This record gives sequence, structure tokens and C-alpha cells, in this order.
Amino acid sequence: MSKKEKTFDLCAESDRLILRPLEEEDYKNWLTEFKARKPSHHRHDEGKRDMSICSENWFVNLVKKHQQLALTDESHIFAVFRKKDGKHLGMVDFSTLERNDFQWGRIGYMIHNQHWKNGYGHESVKLAVDLAFNELKFHRIEAHINTDNEASIRLAKSVGMSYECTRKGFIYEFGGWTDNLIYYMNSNTKESI
Repeated sequence: MSKKEKTFDLCAESDRLILRPLEEEDYKNWLTEFKARKPSHHRHDEGKRDMSICSENWFVNLVKKHQQLALTDESHIFAVFRKKDGKHLGMVDFSTLERNDFQWGRIGYMIHNQHWKNGYGHESVKLAVDLAFNELKFHRIEAHINTDNEASIRLAKSVGMSYECTRKGFIYEFGGWTDNLIYYMNSNTKESI
């Protein structure tokens, strides 16, 4: 399989979900679900977003950017779709932190808040982790989580990630340098779960 095929054709499925890169044809579905978001539930939920700049041309460029990031192995970004009706539920992404002797990546995940409490986060992250280890060949995956983001902590634990440490002043957000909890999983620990 060529690098391009491996990058653009990666897909995973469960009984309820499909995980794959965005395609240009996803625009209306993607936009509809972003527009359907409910107001924010807490500070880690962006809630409703201003989608006024998100024209179809803008989206085509976003898809191309995702493809380029995957080709250069900087990021691998997957959309989450519900099988029964094709609705766009959210996104899961991997950023490559280091290859060579480390094979180390960071995972991020987001489910639109109108679809919370259905197990889609857990199911999509499990699918993504399998892709990360089996197809993208990461050995170690980390989730960097704000110390007060209880939902993200529960999700990381539910897929078998373990708490490793707290990195002090790790990321600049909310107007200052904030601490992050580091949850991790590696290909050795994944096999035992």
C-alpha cells in the first residue's frame, strides 16, 4: 500500500460508527451538525460556533489541508459518522510528536454536544486507537487533558489509558499557562486490555 493510499483510505468501523478522513462531499453534513450544536455545557465545551466563514470552498481547502498534514505525518484527522444515517458526530485526531525510536503521538477527540451521552466518544476513540497502533504504527499515544475536564478524563480511562503525570504550566490557554494531566497507552499495554 502506498503512503498516499494508507493516508487517505484509512477507515475503521464498529457496529454503529465509521471513522475516516473528511471528504469534500461531507460539507453539508459536517456544517449541519456544527450548526446544530447546543450552547456550551462547561468551559471545555465550545458549544455553538460561528460558522459564517465555513463556505464550501473553505471546507474543500480544509479537506486538502487535512490530506497534506497526513501525507507529511504531522496529523491524522478522522471524522466520526453514525452508520445508520451518516450524521457527522465529531472528530478524532492524532498529532505526531516524534517518530524514529519513539513512535509517539498525541490524541485529541471531540463529539458534538448534541450527541453526548450515547457512548460515541468511547466507541470512536477505541476505533481510533486501533488505527493508531495497527495502521499509523505509533507505539505510544498520549492524551493531554485539563485538570478539570472530568468528561475527557473519564473517556481516556474508559478506553484503557493510564494516568502518568501532571505537566505543570504545559499549555497556554484561558489567558495563562495551565497544567495538563497526561494519560497514555502504548502498544504493549494495549494488548493486555
